[in-house]
Parts: sequence; C-alpha cells; structure tokens
Amino acid sequence: MTLDVLIVIVEFAGLAAAGLVTGYLALLSLLALFARTMTGADPERTRRFVVLIPAHNEEGSIGGTLKSLSAMDYPPGKRDIVVVADNCTDETANVARSLGARVLERTDDRNRGKGHALRWAFDALMDEKPGFDAFVVIDADSVVTPNFLHVMNRHLERGATAIQSADLVVENSRSWSTEITRLGFTLYNHVRPLGRKILGFSAGLRGNGMCFDARLFTRVPWNAYGVTEDLQYGLTLVLSGETVQYAPEATVYATMPALARNAVSQRTRWERGRGPVRERFSGRLLRQGFTRPSPAALDAWLDLVTPPFVHLMAVVLFVTAAHALPAIFSPGLVSAFLPPWLAVCAFGITHVLVGLIAARADAGLYRALLYVPLYAGWKVLTYVVSKPPEEWIRTTREERVSPPVASEREEQ
Repeated sequence: MTLDVLIVIVEFAGLAAAGLVTGYLALLSLLALFARTMTGADPERTRRFVVLIPAHNEEGSIGGTLKSLSAMDYPPGKRDIVVVADNCTDETANVARSLGARVLERTDDRNRGKGHALRWAFDALMDEKPGFDAFVVIDADSVVTPNFLHVMNRHLERGATAIQSADLVVENSRSWSTEITRLGFTLYNHVRPLGRKILGFSAGLRGNGMCFDARLFTRVPWNAYGVTEDLQYGLTLVLSGETVQYAPEATVYATMPALARNAVSQRTRWERGRGPVRERFSGRLLRQGFTRPSPAALDAWLDLVTPPFVHLMAVVLFVTAAHALPAIFSPGLVSAFLPPWLAVCAFGITHVLVGLIAARADAGLYRALLYVPLYAGWKVLTYVVSKPPEEWIRTTREERVSPPVASEREEQ
C-alpha cells in the first residue's frame, strides 16, 4: 500500500466519523426550529404523583427545592413530596421534615449511590395503598416551574410512560464555569431532545426532571446503579422498545458550582461514568438498530459513542488547521481534503448557533461562547489529573441562585 493510498483511507475514515456526528447534530438543531410545545386543555383525570428527592447531605439546598415543589399548581391531594435521605450525616432529614416533606431515611454502606436509593424508594412506595400513578425524580439542588406536574399529567394521559422535562441550569453571570455549563445543558438537554422529538426518537434521561408511569417498573424494573444511572436506565428503555418523551413545556433548573474547582467531581462523574455504560450498551444498541431495524436504537448508539462536543470540535478544528497549512504553503493530496473538513467545522458551528436560536437563548448564553477555549483547556486538564469515580460523590456548592420563576417553556 502506497503512502498516498494510506492517506486517502485515513482521510475518508476521519471525515466519515466526524462528518456523521457533526452533521447529525446540525440536523437536530435545524429540526429543533420546528418543534412545538404541547397545547390544549388539561385532561379530566389528574393522576396521583409522588415526587422523589434523593438527597445525600443536602441540608443547605433541600429547603429551596421543597419550597419550589410546594408552589406547584397541582391539587395538593394528588401529590406527595418524599425526600430519600440517603446515608446522610447532616440535618437533611430534619430540615425536610420541618418543611412538611415526608422523609424516608436509608442507611446502606454497601449499596451506595442515587441508583440504589431510587430503587429502594420505588419498591417501598409501590407497595403502598392507595398506590401512586406516577413517580417524578427531582435533584435536591433544583427548582421546578409551577406547571411541572400539570405537564407530566398531560403527557401521561396522551400515552407516555417515561418523560423527561427540560433540564437546565440557573443563570449565574458571575461564574464562567456555570455559564458554560448552562450553554452545554441548553444544547444537550434541550435542543437535541427537541430535534429527536420531531423524529420520534427517545429523548433519553437526564437524572433530574424525570417522570415514570408506575406501571413501567413492572415491565422494565429499575436496575441502574452506576454513577450515570439515568443514562443506563434510559438505554434500557430503548432496548425494551420504550420511548422517553421530551416535555419542553416544563423545566427543572439545577444550581451548579460557581467555582470551577468545585465542579471537578461532577464533570468527572458525568464523563468518566459514561465509559462503563458505553462498553455495556453500545454493541447491543447497534445490533438492535440493524436487526429490527430500529432507528431509535441507532440514534441512542450514536449519542452514546459521541465524545463531548467541546472535545470533538477541538479535534476537528485542529485537523482542519493541519490541512490549511499545506494548502497555503505546499498544495497537494492532503490539502485537497481541506474543503470537506471545513464543511465538518460548519456542521459543528451550525449545531451551536442554530441550536441557540431554536432554544430562544438569552444574551448570556451567547456570551458564554467566549469561554469555550478556557473551558476546553480546563476540561482536558481535569480529565488528565482526575481518577474515574467508583461511586457518587456530592458536588460542593457555594451559593444558591434564584432561577426564573415563570414557566417560559409553556409560554412558547
């Protein structure tokens, strides 16, 4: 094999991989422009919800979350708010009780983490009489829009069995780390699910703002216990033929660490935690995608194997620059591939800019684009020096910032 032939093979392979991913992301952003929120009157039936808040040493943030949930405009008799105080060593349970929440205390040194706490709570609550129609999971550092349960009720009445709300971040213009995370959440947790909603694919689960028809757990039991338990259960649902419906009409806002150093454990958990799930599910999704065939499984597979967007674009930009130099100084075989690499760059830029338009982004999210180079360098350093997490570790937070109160998603 000659050198020229090898170069052509490598170029086509790289373009195929990068072009497939960035092109698909650009397509999702374009489709998101045409997504519409659910309209119409509330159904006559109001289901009975239990809102679960898994909490590990969250005495400082649980109060704001409970006040937000108490302010939901849903019949009080049709909702129960339950805090799962999981292996807590602080006053989380007492604070929750003082604010009127029901508290389930769990102590288990062997089976630690959010996934185990949720399964334990699901099992306990499903045996109660009268039973609950649906479960909602909200993180202990979050607040929800007042319409949250009304939106979940509508989707359930229209046949949904698993629902994911918009999962966004509280704005904090004083913190570059928070704002770049808010940008990432907007694209990953809102824009891409909007595009998938048009295609009829599963939105995936984000761990916060999830809702499940109680009957779903009899068909697909919750057996997700890793550090990315939401991702694992969402993929299990896809393999079981279930679809997670996206509900952009309701939003949960999470508070992120203002200082970058306090976000290290969180980002490490998110990204390193995907590795074991990727090894376990990628082959199964790919097989199901081609054997059924199942476009939804192929979509889930592509999402699972796609690297973090900032890493992907850093590689694409580096490769494009490496092709631009020969094109300027010594045109030849390598420089001939510059135009398609520029197209790949354009796909990535389209995903971001069109996605922000589809999300009706505020000015702060556009300003956050200026932090991308700093964020990319910080992530690389964090990824190199950090160790893969073996279990869930609480993220340090410095302050609580008030999110928007109005249900903007419903008004759109």
